[in-house]
Amino acid sequence: MKSQEGVTNVDSEKFNTLISNGNVQLIDVRTPKEYREAHIEQAVNVDFFSKDFSEQLGGFNSDEPVYIYCRSGKRSGKSVAQFQKAGFRQIYNLDGGILGWISAELPVEESEE
Repeated sequence: MKSQEGVTNVDSEKFNTLISNGNVQLIDVRTPKEYREAHIEQAVNVDFFSKDFSEQLGGFNSDEPVYIYCRSGKRSGKSVAQFQKAGFRQIYNLDGGILGWISAELPVEESEE
């Protein structure tokens, strides 16, 4: 995956380090069903396929870094343009998505809903 301006693709270990202080904007761009099955703690689900994806991004602070992931890295990679359009300048994309995260044996949570 090529690096675009303002976008940093990071592996699971580095991503985990970056989000470890807990006070970050962590966005899971997968479907609600995928999110419920397993997600990174504190992640907010904003479905890339939802019609109002761009509008939902307006609810986040574009002056702060944003950390995004999907299943394998493809959807979050595609969503970067939307984040940039919404004014985000510091975007960290989890390389390999949650599949890479899980294979690195990092923790995930499930939702009951």
